[in-house]
Amino acid sequence: MKAYSQLYELLFEKLFCFSLSFVKSNEVAEEIVSDVFIKLWTIRGRLHDIENLTDYLFKITKNFSLNYITHHHKYPKVSLDDISFDLTSAVSPEDIYISSEIVARINEIINRLPSKCKMIFQLVRGDGLRYKEVASILNISELTVRNQLAIAAKKISEAVPPSLVGSLQARRTEM
Repeated sequence: MKAYSQLYELLFEKLFCFSLSFVKSNEVAEEIVSDVFIKLWTIRGRLHDIENLTDYLFKITKNFSLNYITHHHKYPKVSLDDISFDLTSAVSPEDIYISSEIVARINEIINRLPSKCKMIFQLVRGDGLRYKEVASILNISELTVRNQLAIAAKKISEAVPPSLVGSLQARRTEM
């Protein structure tokens, strides 16, 4: 136990700085180094198999730091209000049949939607994700996804006059 304490005092600061260079957070780096020493304590019976204990501890620290980054930054927390989308560049085969006036009006309405509503609309309608997938990605309920899509659909339908929709349907039947 005394040797473990001395090793902790000897290497904690170095391992902390090393981990900090990866994770950029004092609290997280401190937690990682504590986890490294916990790991060391749990494998204390196999320490005689390790040739260079310092190198081994640095490798564990690196791995724990990279694991932290992978798990906690895979889906970084970003405010939905700070994200902007340009939906005008997405062209689907259906857009070919819609007049440029309708497309312009729909895109204008979509771009005026609140950020979260616009993002949900893009993920479901543009990227083809299911409600459950979008809910998981954005950490919201499926009901919220459904409600936001209903809001988007309502705003779009209110913006496109029935006369334009009627002329579009007439053109499709002529083709």
